[in-house]
This record gives sequence, C-alpha cells and structure tokens, in this order.
Amino acid sequence: MGVLKKNIFKDMIKVAVHLGHKKSEWNPKMGYYILTECRNRHIINLVQTAHFLSETCDFVLDAARKRKEFLIVGTRTYAADLVASAAKKAGCHYVNYKWQSGLLTNWSTTKERLERFRNLKQKYDSGLFHRRRTKKEIALIEKQLALLQQYLGGVLYMKKLPDIVIIVDQQKESTAVRECRALGIPIIGLVDTNCDPDLVDIPIPANDDARGSVGLILNKIMSAVSYGYNTTNKQPNLKL
Repeated sequence: MGVLKKNIFKDMIKVAVHLGHKKSEWNPKMGYYILTECRNRHIINLVQTAHFLSETCDFVLDAARKRKEFLIVGTRTYAADLVASAAKKAGCHYVNYKWQSGLLTNWSTTKERLERFRNLKQKYDSGLFHRRRTKKEIALIEKQLALLQQYLGGVLYMKKLPDIVIIVDQQKESTAVRECRALGIPIIGLVDTNCDPDLVDIPIPANDDARGSVGLILNKIMSAVSYGYNTTNKQPNLKL
C-alpha cells in the first residue's frame, strides 16, 4: 500500500487541490504545507499532499483490515453527495446534512434516538403502520421518517462510537472536531491554508472548497478503506 499513481500530481492540479485561500486568510500553522503564493493566493505544496495522502491510505487500510469503523463528516452543499456516495461505496457511516450537537459526546442519547429510528423505519417498511391508520397519520409518520433520514440516515446503523472520523471541512465542522477531540477519536482532516493542522491527527493539505479536490481525496481514502475491508491477509501494493 502507500503507492499513488504516477499521474497523481497531474490529477491533483486538474481539480485544483493546490489552490489555497487568499494570503490574508491564512493560518500561520499551515506554513509548512505551503509552497508559494501567486496573485495574493497561497499555493499548497502537492508533494506534502501526496505524502500525507499516502500515509492516510496506509493508516485506513490497516484500520479497515482490523474492522475499525469510519465516520465521514462533510455538510457543505457542494460536498454532501460526494460524502454520501463515498461512504456508501466503502461501507462507512456519514453525516452530510447538519451535524447534531452532542452526536458523539452525548452518545447514550444518540444511541437511543438511532434505536427508535431503526424501529420506526422497520415497522414502516413492513407495512405495520398502514394498518388502522388514516392517511393523515401515515403522512405524519412519513414526514418524521424523512426528517430523521435527512439528519441521521448516514449513521442509522452506527451502534457504537466510530473508531476514526474523516473531516472534509475543518472550519465548517468545528463542533464535530471538538467532540472527536474530547473523546480522543482520531481525526483525518483535509486542511486548507486557513485551517489549523494541529486540530487533527492526520492532516491532508488540500483545497477544501473545490468539489473536485474533495472528491479526489475522498476517493483515494475510500478506495483504501474498501480494499482493507475486503482483504484480511497481506496483499500486494495497491496503486491509488
């Protein structure tokens, strides 16, 4: 593992992984990951990006082989469908609409909510709710299920705290970051030039505002997760 395709740099440039924020918006802690500046905008060092992406793939591959559970968090509109798609393909949990405060730190309450959600969905899918109920009552149940699906659908079958959390946008998901840090859950995070890399355990310097950039990074990580879940013994290096 840990082998990225030779054209990875061309792919990253194509989707603007290297484009950071305006110079005035930078976080000095990101200096190590910045190559230069161009037209008052910082340029991320893609050698660093490739290095940390490769390390991340090694890490998640090993974790997946040990059957660790992942949670992907990305609620910005442009990334929501990417997060859901990547998570489903790799068999991971996800939050892509709005982070519910206390989702992890108040786990006992979250666990109860998810259990009620699963029971409600099971009864509805089995047709039990359609017996002796008016159309209005059924409509109310459907509305409740739709709302639960929107907020908690991606974690419906998460029956314990995740082992690893992947954060797409550190600033947008600041509450999720705080909860993970409070619980000691390892964080893999995309860090743009306005982020604080010290808040995550494995930083991946990358443009977190471009859909293509987020999609490429998630695709590489989730490919490694999928590979890990589907292999138990040591396998030949997988090129990502």
